[in-house]
Amino acid sequence: MTEERIGVGKIVAPHGVHGEVKVEPWTDFPERFRPGLKLLLQLGLETRRVTVAGARPHGRHLLLKLEEVNDCNSAEALRGAVLKVEPWEVEPLPEGHYYIFQLLGSRVYSTDGEFLGTLTDVLATGANDVYVVRGNNYKEILLPALKDVVLKIDVSRKEIIVALPPGLLD
Repeated sequence: MTEERIGVGKIVAPHGVHGEVKVEPWTDFPERFRPGLKLLLQLGLETRRVTVAGARPHGRHLLLKLEEVNDCNSAEALRGAVLKVEPWEVEPLPEGHYYIFQLLGSRVYSTDGEFLGTLTDVLATGANDVYVVRGNNYKEILLPALKDVVLKIDVSRKEIIVALPPGLLD
């Protein structure tokens, strides 16, 4: 199984006449767009490598200069392209924090060892994330991603141990 590449931003428009592009960052780490960084640019079915020559903030967006893009027309042709990295190129997170792609596909067990299903999605809510678990005897379980519910995450084994809140499966 090949791990899927991770989207870190989307080109929303060209900027200026020298080939800069305006990027909507999809990362909590906009500093990742440093000069010399290699990115995968996906536009439709085409994917190619590009190199960041420069980056600067522009409101809630970033302005990127890519080494391979030198004029407004070339930048315009990239509108809608998604910038991606390989899974092993993501910025490291503090201990106990995980990227969603690291959790998806994990087998979820209760504290008594019962297999509850597979983590298929993570919903971002205002208060806390919610883990969507599908499988076993239950159609879908929505687990609040709280420390007293999600007791252990083992990314290398793709396993999660949870303490089911009372009444959750009723």
